[in-house]
Amino acid sequence: MRIDIVTVVPELLESPLSHSIVGRAIAKGIVEIHVHNLRKYGKGPRLQVDDYCYGGDAGMVLMVEPLYQMITDLSAEREYDEIIYMSPDGEVLNQGIANELSLKQNIMLICGHYKGIDHRIREHMVTREISVGDYVLSGGEIPAAIVADSIVRLIPGALTDETSALSDCFQDGMLSAPVYSRPAEFNGWKVPEVLLSGNPKLIRAWQDEQAVERTRALRPGLLDE
Repeated sequence: MRIDIVTVVPELLESPLSHSIVGRAIAKGIVEIHVHNLRKYGKGPRLQVDDYCYGGDAGMVLMVEPLYQMITDLSAEREYDEIIYMSPDGEVLNQGIANELSLKQNIMLICGHYKGIDHRIREHMVTREISVGDYVLSGGEIPAAIVADSIVRLIPGALTDETSALSDCFQDGMLSAPVYSRPAEFNGWKVPEVLLSGNPKLIRAWQDEQAVERTRALRPGLLDE
């Protein structure tokens, strides 16, 4: 799989994409992630890629021409399954979307900045818009890192134990059951006896029951869905 990320602040993506599961997946050759500085297509001594907003609104907008040129050049090298704009008004990222995107071969993520990007790019070149929540960030770099992380960990070989992702929150539409590790007792706080029983059937039944109870208490809307 290959993920291309278009940004005006590539430095914001260096650490999130260089460590932990994503970093190891890149090192193994399981995924390629390439970060492209939009200022490569900037003009003038400042490599300008933004300008004032038509209509008099406050804030700067990433211009249509540099974005068009970068997307066009990248698309000439390969066919993208999705060209995704990280936008606060896009569809909210969930596990189902991550699962779907993890099956793709080539994805481009476009990071907005300042007030956003020229809407003509969204109308004519973007195939999908994704949000990480109903709030506004300074740019799309952190959301792009979140999307990349949520995708990469699902690719076979990225996790040491590939079955681990199957028990993550939201994979079956519910929250996960509580998890514990050694020691079995600490400060008088004990691990539930059923987890120490060695009986897989009882353990699975307890985990299913806990998942339903926690979902009902914390995220009841998931059960409605």
